[in-house]
This record gives sequence, structure tokens and C-alpha cells, in this order.
Amino acid sequence: MLKHFSKKGFSFALIAILLMGVLAACGTKPAAPETNAQTNGAQPAGEKKPEPAAELTGTVTASGSSALLPLVKQASTEFMEKNPKVTVNVTAGGSGTGLKNVADGTSDIGNSDVAAGDEYKDKGLVDHVVAIAPFALIVNKDVAVDNLTKAQAADIFMGKITNWKEVGGKDEKIVVVHRPESSGSRTLVKQIVLDNKEFTKDGVTQESSGAVATTVGSTAGSIGYVDTPYLNDTIKALKFEGVAFSKDTIKEGKYPLYGIEHMYTKGEAKGAVKAFIDYISSSDFQGKKVEELKFLPADLLKK
Repeated sequence: MLKHFSKKGFSFALIAILLMGVLAACGTKPAAPETNAQTNGAQPAGEKKPEPAAELTGTVTASGSSALLPLVKQASTEFMEKNPKVTVNVTAGGSGTGLKNVADGTSDIGNSDVAAGDEYKDKGLVDHVVAIAPFALIVNKDVAVDNLTKAQAADIFMGKITNWKEVGGKDEKIVVVHRPESSGSRTLVKQIVLDNKEFTKDGVTQESSGAVATTVGSTAGSIGYVDTPYLNDTIKALKFEGVAFSKDTIKEGKYPLYGIEHMYTKGEAKGAVKAFIDYISSSDFQGKKVEELKFLPADLLKK
């Protein structure tokens, strides 16, 4: 009986063991196939993804040169379209105003036709050259003169020549249209044409290049000076020493009437201010827009 029981018990035990093996096999999960992340080299779980670039925000203020105003305003429009959370406010007032404002911290950027003088040496200003601006001596279209020598132009602006007949024109009084002392354009004419001698006090003074162009266009016998973006069909640009302004005549050193356009910051530019100046200095803007706006690329004279 015991022998018979043992064989029977052994059979039950063997069956139990086999059943346990089958159940264990049924409960085993197959290995998960490799995911795309594993096979395609994606970032393993647990590692941080790179942070997206922060969106530019804030306000940029720029003031100063009215000569540079058309370029900076166009750049600001395009920049704000690309960066809708940035506001760029641009005003004129003259190069002297721009330099004073950026030095005082009133403006983020000071636009100037001339380099900052010695009075700004300890103000921490950083210079960003953004364009070359040709300018021209302009006259009312009734003036029967197309060219002035340097000596003739200097004598007119200093008040020594007061009638157009003295330089080959008709018998007509000359009306000089000035810019104020803070104007970079006035400073350039004083340096290049007058050899730093003083302007006549006679004539009319206008606060901006646009106002000079309008006044010369509407005043018989008048003469002034504006940057070439302000030329229009109501005024006439004179040749200077027999040479008309152009990209080539400036590059070749034949036409001396131009300014180097500066955008000054107090210390190194940062944030939206830096991004705005970088946009104006970019190859895309310099290579196309600058000349469309009648300026010349900043690096023209370096080539």
C-alpha cells in the first residue's frame, strides 16, 4: 500500500512541477522591440532637452542724426516685424543730441554722422559703424549753376560770395540754408568744405535734413546740404570740383563729401539693443537695403 501510494504521490508531484513550468512560461513577457528613440539616436530618457532660444522683448530707443534717420527707421520696421515683442523708438535731433543722449543714458543708441569728440572719451561709449552716407550741396532748381569748386562753396557758406553771378550763374541773391550747431552734416561741411572756418550767420536754419531739402526746394536762389537719401526732384544736387557723387567716385577717393555713420552705445550692447544693431550690420541688410535707401555699405572703403 505504501509502495503504491509513493508511486502515485510521485506522479502528482511531477505533474505539479510541469504545470508550474508551463504557467511560468506563459507569464513571461517578450522583450520590447527597440523604439525609434533608441534606434535613431534620440535623447535617452532622463537627459534634459536643450532650452529653446529666449524670445526677444523690450524697448530700444535711438536718437540723433537726421541724416541716418531713414536707414534706422527702415531697419526698425523690419526688426519689429521679426521680433513682435520688441519696440524700437527712433527720433532725430542731430548728431550732437544723439551723442549727449546716449552718454547721459537717455537713449540706448546715439546716432551720429561724426565720431564722438574728446568730451566723450570717459563716457564708455562703444562705436558701431553701420553705413557711409554721401551728402550733396543742393540748390533750388532755378539756380543756373551745376558745379562748385571747394573754394567757391566755402566762400558762399562763409558769406564772402552773396550773388550767383559771381560763380557763373544769373544775377540772383544767394540764400544759405543752414543746419544747427548740433548737426553732424553741418560739422562735416565745416570740416571738408570750409576747412573748419566759420559759417556766415546770414541765412535760414532748419532743424533736420528733410526741412533743409523742403526749404531749398521752395526758396529761390537758395543753397544747402543734405545727405543723398533726401534728394528729390524739387532740388538740384551740384557737382563738387566737377565730380558727381556715386558709389564709385567715393570708393575711388574722387568725391569727398560723405560721412561715416555711427551708432553709439554706452558700454557693450546687450539684449534687444545688440540684436537691433546686429540686424543693421548683417550681410542681408548691408547687402541690399542700405543701397536701396541711398546709403553705402559700412565696409565700402575697406575693400
